[in-house]
Amino acid sequence: MWTCKSCSLELSSRYVLLKHFRQAHGHIRGVSRFPCPYSDCPCSFTTWTKLLNHTYKNHSEQTTQNKSEQSIFQCPICSRREYISERNFFQHINTHLRRHQTVQCLFKNCEFETNIYSTFQTHKYRKHNKYSLHDFRDNICIRNQLIQSGSSEDDLFKAGTTDTLQEKVDYYFEERIACLLLKLENVIHVPTTVVDELLSELDYLLSTASLHATKTVISGVFQNNQLQIEESLIDEISSIVCRSSPVCVAIASDSPLATAYKRKQYYCSHFGIIEPIEYILDAQRNRTYQYIPLLRSLQQLLSQKDVLELLVAQKGQNTQLTSQEYRTVRDGEYYKQNSFFCGEELRIAVNLYIDDFEICNPLGTSRKKHKLCGVYWVLGNLPPGSHSALTSIYLAVLCKSDDTKAFGFVKVLEPLIQDLTILEKHGVFVSQLGKFLKGSVQCVIADNLSAHGIGGFVESFAGGSICRFCTGDKSEFQNQDVMSGIFQLRTREVHEIHVRCAQEKATAVCGVKKQCVLTENLSHFHVSTGYPPDIVHDIFEGIVPTELARCISLLIAKKYFTLDKLNTLIQKFPYKFGDKTNRPHAIPHTYSSKNTIGGNAHENWSLLRLLPLIIGPLLPVDEPAWQVILHHKDIVELVVAHVHTDETIAYLEAKIYDHRQLYLDLFPHVNLLPKHHYLEHYPQMIKCFGPLISLWTMRFEAKHSFFKQVARHTNCFKNIPFSLAVKHQFMIAHQTHSSNYKKSSLEVRNASVMPVEVLNDRVVSALMERYPSISEVALLKKVSCNGMHYSQGMLIVHGTVNGLPKFNEIIQLCIVEKKLCFIVRELCSWYREHYGGFELSTPSTRELAIIELGDLEDPYPLADYIVEGLRLVMLKRFIIVKGKFSSIT
Repeated sequence: MWTCKSCSLELSSRYVLLKHFRQAHGHIRGVSRFPCPYSDCPCSFTTWTKLLNHTYKNHSEQTTQNKSEQSIFQCPICSRREYISERNFFQHINTHLRRHQTVQCLFKNCEFETNIYSTFQTHKYRKHNKYSLHDFRDNICIRNQLIQSGSSEDDLFKAGTTDTLQEKVDYYFEERIACLLLKLENVIHVPTTVVDELLSELDYLLSTASLHATKTVISGVFQNNQLQIEESLIDEISSIVCRSSPVCVAIASDSPLATAYKRKQYYCSHFGIIEPIEYILDAQRNRTYQYIPLLRSLQQLLSQKDVLELLVAQKGQNTQLTSQEYRTVRDGEYYKQNSFFCGEELRIAVNLYIDDFEICNPLGTSRKKHKLCGVYWVLGNLPPGSHSALTSIYLAVLCKSDDTKAFGFVKVLEPLIQDLTILEKHGVFVSQLGKFLKGSVQCVIADNLSAHGIGGFVESFAGGSICRFCTGDKSEFQNQDVMSGIFQLRTREVHEIHVRCAQEKATAVCGVKKQCVLTENLSHFHVSTGYPPDIVHDIFEGIVPTELARCISLLIAKKYFTLDKLNTLIQKFPYKFGDKTNRPHAIPHTYSSKNTIGGNAHENWSLLRLLPLIIGPLLPVDEPAWQVILHHKDIVELVVAHVHTDETIAYLEAKIYDHRQLYLDLFPHVNLLPKHHYLEHYPQMIKCFGPLISLWTMRFEAKHSFFKQVARHTNCFKNIPFSLAVKHQFMIAHQTHSSNYKKSSLEVRNASVMPVEVLNDRVVSALMERYPSISEVALLKKVSCNGMHYSQGMLIVHGTVNGLPKFNEIIQLCIVEKKLCFIVRELCSWYREHYGGFELSTPSTRELAIIELGDLEDPYPLADYIVEGLRLVMLKRFIIVKGKFSSIT
């Protein structure tokens, strides 16, 4: 609270204090000097301007540090409760008024309400010009905040009245316990009945069962201090102590957390939960779907300071590099051609994802019965890697797949498209920037079937024009390749012609059935530039398992090994580090008849990368099937690269062409998959979209696991989309409330701080050469940084030697000047063509070097393996080191 020195009126903030002082005392005749309104400042000034300059120069720090200026305000519209200033609270109220939502007057004994911004401001100025925090309605301003940001828990027990202190403590524990219960119910999936029983047992243990122990402790304190206290008084004190414990108060039978219903109400009012809205498709058959409002979700996301900072920082980065590199979507041609996104104004880029997924056992009796269609979205403005956490992927629509097919995407996506249209035309208000930010859909990420379904293309891949990138016919794919240039790429003009013809003829024309529902309603999105290819389904779950099945079948037929021996080698291979997690599966005995080895994307990727180490020693150098596998391995390394240049794209194009010829020469009677044709478009698509790995579906498909877990624990399928959507929103609320979007990049469990002089002489020499002034260093065994796990014995790539990547073995991990550093031993390497990897050897010199994490061209750690006496390492993705190629093929 702020107190006016002239009239002793208590005011809510510094801004209101200065405003009141000028209006009430600034124009009084006879006033020769204006005293400083701060009680501890004796200064006075002859003019109002000098007073303002004084306050901003000498009391600005006091203003930012004065914690009484902020209070707990609860919005009566969205029930959002936040520790902010009165000015920020009115800014939040203004966002509702700008959306024409009705707001009742916030002050006591006033029934005025309006949905017009200017009317509300006029009423506030005329009727409530002078006010304090006491004038707000009780459910609006909830006194001063109980826990200050950055304060320790001990601050709760510092100066303050007894009543205020008790309120602080109770509120703090209540909120912390509520957050824990929210996690139990919606992250760990503990049933609500179990939570109710847990709270009941804890209430009994803390309030009743611990009474005797408390009484014993209190009696012992009195006896130690030689105080004679009556037994009845000790009983009363013990009872009060037990029952007045903040934890007991928070979980008592009459508390807001006692029952499942009360907890849900508490979560909604305290954690800013955006609940799903149910839309009716067919009332008679009870067909509905769930939608989470995109605009409200965006506004909540952009209210996080760290997210907004990343958004602004990415806009400020210069995407025009001196040598053309493709690092993000912003470097692609489609982004640069879109004047809406690449203009000077800050825009919100939304990336949508759509897919069908099973929540029940796909082999059980409920197969396809409860199959769902999910539409997710992410913020495309954020840097690569920001969406690796599943909590950074947000839900928009959840509907049964049968309903999506029956009613169509136009009906199911109607509320989402309405919000996207508003986002394009008007934007969403960001209070921290004080303005509206417009946005649109940047691209739609999906597998081929879903992309064709929502894009208006034919959903059958049996024949005809089955490519959404060109107008070529499937019958031509076997004899003609994309590199020949005979296939016409789809453009805006060509696609619009096909749409009109399809509408006139009521049949598909060049693979186009109808207009894309998003293109039809949005001004800055077009189907011809908005559907990138997906390397997960095209390569790792399409081409890789098929080609490996054919090549392995041929190698077994030539008696290089048997299927049983191959499976034994796969299972007994000494996988290291991250390769253990994604170790490949055994090849099924039905692989030959099905022409696929099956498996998921991670397993197939790992098998293709490590297969040269597993069976390479058993094969001759000139084996054609082996050459097909090695060429395919090189293509995968190029496709998943996180950085591209025009040279690497041209190299990829040549590799794809050579691989096509090798494959057709080896299997002349085998028809190419449609995904082989899609792969041939990848070089051009990288130029258009940037690195395709930033737009793959891998992380989105991992998001399905949350809904599968909820379905398995809930075991109720009455209205499964509603149940899953609600659980998801509560989980997102917990994540938003309990942690920052931008987590600490460095995660360390155990560290030993050592003086530098006690370390090995070679280590000391390496450290002092780069950091001559340090006296101690923190040594680690394992560390996680930006999702990467590092430990001793791993290999990292730093620099080049004669055009080859220079591998370094991690000898020791350490933190120096708050930076992760590697103490490494440099290794000699040369390329082994037969294995598609690099042979390593230790140089005669035993010198060590220091490498900071930021110095690495590629932070991905690698593992070495001993094969036939050779120490070999396999790259996981193609690396560009100072503009040079990182591998030789």
